[in-house]
Amino acid sequence: MIEVEDVYFTYPSGVEALKGVSLTIRDGEFVAIMGENGAGKTTLVKHFNGLLKPTRGRVLVDGVETTKVSVATLARKVGFVFQNPDHQLFCETVEEEIAFALKNFGFSPDVIEKRVEWALNLLGLSQYRKTSPFMLSGGERKRVALASVLAWDPKILILDEPTIGQDYQQKEKLRQFILQMNAQEKTVVVVTHDVEFVAECNPRVVLMRGGKIVADGEARKVLTNPEIVEQASLVPPQIAQIFLNLSDLGFPRDVIDIYEAKEFLTKAFKGLR
Repeated sequence: MIEVEDVYFTYPSGVEALKGVSLTIRDGEFVAIMGENGAGKTTLVKHFNGLLKPTRGRVLVDGVETTKVSVATLARKVGFVFQNPDHQLFCETVEEEIAFALKNFGFSPDVIEKRVEWALNLLGLSQYRKTSPFMLSGGERKRVALASVLAWDPKILILDEPTIGQDYQQKEKLRQFILQMNAQEKTVVVVTHDVEFVAECNPRVVLMRGGKIVADGEARKVLTNPEIVEQASLVPPQIAQIFLNLSDLGFPRDVIDIYEAKEFLTKAFKGLR
């Protein structure tokens, strides 16, 4: 469990990025943290693994205050994939990158070999195993960074803008993997602007603006509320916009899933025959 208790954070420059944020993320939850640039999303999640420490308030991971333990200790439990993969890649080959943390955490050579192979296959990176990560595209480097974290199987996974640079096929693989991890009771926290991706996943959504939380709830409820979404400088998913416009005709306002939309529209067309 992650517990954020009345947290304020001010950068050395004087920018107050978090202003009294309180939030509880339970074990096994899938949470999307959304909002405009500068809302405090990344600042908040960097508190979850101790990269940042509160100016005021406190953050606890499984009951342990993050200021009381090292980042290295938290990293064994909390895996963090940065928005810019170049901030965490430094090995000469992809397979060395994936194996690096496993070696540091003391995994045996045979386990390391199996975990590296598993991660390469999972993210479609097997053909790049001997390639330098810096020779790959931005989207591929992002997958390498993700593979290097997934390899040690953290209890909590934090993904900062994971869909940037990914095509639809890779996004769908990522969605399926997140849902699989969630089914295995892993905690997944995603920072993203991608409302369509979130709509397809339907997680719990936390909207931020100006260093504060302005909404918290199920995606289908939060993302179909135009006033709340506008506060976070986002737009509702396309399906949501369609059904908001159709609500005067008796359609529900809280539809964000394409398959649910198809079901409602199919029934409506049958009723017209």
